[in-house]
Amino acid sequence: MVLQSSSSPFMAIIVMDVSIKNDIAIFISHVHLVDHPLIKMVHYAAFVTSTEAELFAIRYGINQACNKENVSKIIIVTNSIYAARKIFNSKSHPYQIHITAILSKLCCFFAISQENSIEFWECPSRLN
Repeated sequence: MVLQSSSSPFMAIIVMDVSIKNDIAIFISHVHLVDHPLIKMVHYAAFVTSTEAELFAIRYGINQACNKENVSKIIIVTNSIYAARKIFNSKSHPYQIHITAILSKLCCFFAISQENSIEFWECPSRLN
C-alpha cells in the first residue's frame, strides 16, 4: 500500500492499532505522506473504551493528514471498522465530542475540493 502511494504525492495513509490491558489503552498511529518522514504517535489513556481510543486515533490521523498541503486522498487502515462507522452516525452517543472534531476537520478537507476523498480499510488484528 505504501509503495503504491509513493506514486501519488496527494495520498496520506493512516494505520492505527488500539489495545487495552488492565484498563490502560495504548493507541498507535502511523501517518505516511510522500516526501515526509513517517509520523508515529503513541498515546496512553486510562479507563477508556476501545471505541473511544480508536476514534481518538482516527481523529489524530485525520488532523495530521489535513494539516499537510496537497493531500487529496486519505486512507485509514484500522482494525475496528465498527468505530469508524460511528463517525457517520448522526445519532447522539457518548463519542459525540470525537465525532464533532473529526467531521469538522473533514468538512474543511472536502471544502477544498470536491475531488478529495477518504477511504476506510479494515485490517483485523488477527492478520498481524
